[in-house]
Amino acid sequence: MKFQSFLIKYAEIGTKGKNRYLFEDALIHQIKVALKKVEGSFQISKESGRIYVQAVSDYDYDEVIEALQRVFGIAWICPMLQVEEKDFENLKKIVVDYVGEVYEDKHFTFKVDSRRADKSYPIHSEQMNADLGEAILNAYPETSVDVHKPQVLLKVEVRKLVNIYSLMIPGPGGMPVGTNGKAMLLLSGGIDSPVAGYMIAKRGVKIDAVYFHAPPYTSERAKQKVVDLAKQVSKYSGPIPLYVVNFTDIQLYIYEQCPHEELTIIMRRYMMKIAEEIARRNDALALITGESIGQVASQTVHSLAATNEVCTMPVFRPLIGFDKQEIVDISEKIGTFETSIQPYEDCCTIFVAKHPVIKPNLTYIHRSELKLQEKIDEMMKTAIDTAEMIWCE
Repeated sequence: MKFQSFLIKYAEIGTKGKNRYLFEDALIHQIKVALKKVEGSFQISKESGRIYVQAVSDYDYDEVIEALQRVFGIAWICPMLQVEEKDFENLKKIVVDYVGEVYEDKHFTFKVDSRRADKSYPIHSEQMNADLGEAILNAYPETSVDVHKPQVLLKVEVRKLVNIYSLMIPGPGGMPVGTNGKAMLLLSGGIDSPVAGYMIAKRGVKIDAVYFHAPPYTSERAKQKVVDLAKQVSKYSGPIPLYVVNFTDIQLYIYEQCPHEELTIIMRRYMMKIAEEIARRNDALALITGESIGQVASQTVHSLAATNEVCTMPVFRPLIGFDKQEIVDISEKIGTFETSIQPYEDCCTIFVAKHPVIKPNLTYIHRSELKLQEKIDEMMKTAIDTAEMIWCE
């Protein structure tokens, strides 16, 4: 069957009370954005808790499903037959034909679940269930009814039109992007930070990103790798402005002035300061990192506390309790893993200390940072003002 309609089901949005329409409208907007990238023309509409996607031209079914499965806020995608016919005898024939076209093998158990949103419809839901079930059994004797654990749950909703569907394809869940403000992602070329951006975007947060580049110690390929990761995340989050900060002079200055065992923490602190200022200039309300407790020296609880000290914005760390395999699993799911493991190092790995401190003492860190006072503020300002913005979508 060539489906021309899709019923879009949401989950969390249904709990939003009087504000639900705002989230529905945001979801419709994101669906329109996603479908602009696929071949075909579509109309999106809503009706009392239902969102419909109607194909008004030829389209590629798999391409549409793939696009919708990247729209946060969608819980289920239901390919649907939508008809005007409400004469019950004719409706029975339509339902029987639907089953015949959708299921080549008729050896399955089923249940009919009818809903009469149009209360003027003369046949009640229970009677519809019984009569439609009987019609299916008569047409296809190899089927059988199981009201408890059916293999096929056939939905028939009588509204302005009649919706008939039985296929339910899972969406990504979450909340529509843009319904929960904007945050700045510290994006590197590793596995973790793209996953962190994906997870926060899933909660409805618009994502900007900042990448710290250190030429000539990091190559243009390393930079392109990060651009590619941002583009991959943008398939879910929407377009991402990526701010590329030249961090070379700052790193060399820290390397020259500070104890080498403190390099990782001090560099990280200045990255956070720069990211926060770029976030503030672009109306972002929080920072996002891919840190996970204990994964590396800069991610012990002591190190995270030392990093947090320089920030006034909230720092979101959605991977904080994940182990590496859990993070890898998500990166494979969203398509960033193969790019992340390309062998192009970022600035963090070039200047890593042989024996980094894992329990930094803030008194010592402050003392070391005093050696940077002469130049660091001007260097940070230059790095921020000269950051290159790359639009990633």
